[in-house]
Amino acid sequence: MTQPKRIFGTDGVRGTANIEPVTAETALKLGRAAGHVFKHLESKPRSRGGHRIVLGKDTRLSGYLLENALSSGILSMGVDVLFIGPLPTPGVAYVTRSLRADAGIVITASHNPYADNGIKFFRADGFKLDDAIETQIEGLVFSGDIESIRPTAEEIGKAVRIDDALGRYIEYAKASFPRGMTLDGMRVVVDCGHGAAYKSTPCVLRELGAEIFVFGNQPDGTNINKECGSMHPRQMCQKVWEHRAHLGIAHDGDADRVLLCDETGRLVDGDDIMAISGLEMLAAGTLHEKTLVSTVMSNAGLDAVIRKAGGRIIRTDVGDRNVIDEMLRGGYNFGGEQSGHLIFRDFSTTGDGLVSALQILRIMKAQGRALSELLRCWKRFPQILNNVKVREKRPLETLDGVGELVREAEAVLKPQGGRILLRYSGTEPKARLLLEGPDQAELEQWSARIGEAIRRQIGA
Repeated sequence: MTQPKRIFGTDGVRGTANIEPVTAETALKLGRAAGHVFKHLESKPRSRGGHRIVLGKDTRLSGYLLENALSSGILSMGVDVLFIGPLPTPGVAYVTRSLRADAGIVITASHNPYADNGIKFFRADGFKLDDAIETQIEGLVFSGDIESIRPTAEEIGKAVRIDDALGRYIEYAKASFPRGMTLDGMRVVVDCGHGAAYKSTPCVLRELGAEIFVFGNQPDGTNINKECGSMHPRQMCQKVWEHRAHLGIAHDGDADRVLLCDETGRLVDGDDIMAISGLEMLAAGTLHEKTLVSTVMSNAGLDAVIRKAGGRIIRTDVGDRNVIDEMLRGGYNFGGEQSGHLIFRDFSTTGDGLVSALQILRIMKAQGRALSELLRCWKRFPQILNNVKVREKRPLETLDGVGELVREAEAVLKPQGGRILLRYSGTEPKARLLLEGPDQAELEQWSARIGEAIRRQIGA
């Protein structure tokens, strides 16, 4: 059996900045381990200049600390570092491919508060690491097996800053929008969440001809995701109404996800986007294998509408990496999460909030329909998500009475086409309880009972 991971979670390394494992000391070791692993994945460097790793980040204050520690570790192994500064996570993945680097690293805690930070790795092809490579890197961090590897003199790596990384990503994102089509006449509200997309998304939309109203675009290192962005979309919806805009766009801190808002002020999540885009792709014959990949968190109404249109849905565990892995296994080209991670694999190797927003704008322009009209294509089941903060993550099956309550709820909900899902978050100290079914009041009762049983035993 493989050893359980000690620092890698569901999406890289994440935690409170300057507290283990997100410290300068561990970042230095991660840099050394990653440098060694990626240097030896292929017998020859991908570029004529030698082995290189791209290093990007979001706008958190602690990004400076981790950036310097990681780069020092990488350089000490004789691998060059390409600094690209603040850039969305999908931008780091794209620039890694564009520059023919051996790997990419982005320093981000995504939608988490600014005090947190994290480290994500990308392979040379722009896809996230598989478990085997993560395990190899982690093993080197703790084993000390590479302590004797100390290049000297001209063998030490060098660091350079890539000045056109932002421009490369902007042109890549624009290429996902049809040539010859513009956004002339479109009024768009953009909330950048004071994160990594504070330059790229406004620039792309302006260059495509949209009239934009931007906020959340003045990062100061401590305001990322603070009462703004996709974690707090109310302000975006209000501004759409105030400006009589056609669409609102809200990113999280690293802009690999997006939530939208229609012209009436209604919030549009990842399930809505998958329904609209999935049906459009089915009609156009561009949805590979007529299959959409989503997670267990997506609404059951999504399955119903895709099946009715002649397609099917494959569900995975939560996490965009699980979605991408399934897409790669089956050769599928579209999938995502309710939270707003959408992967259009014809364009990107990871979730990309900007590319996803552009696909909805493309459909709106091509069909000449408002977003509120497009949303009528499907109907979601009532759904309740109860996030219970916990002080520890004891096995859920050991909690007194919780398993019995879940089984009772399933016995009631399943015959009605509903379902229940209880799991721990992979990135936060929370138990996530999802209930779905035709009767909202019934869902609320079960949510309260099960949530209280969890809270009583391990609540924070």
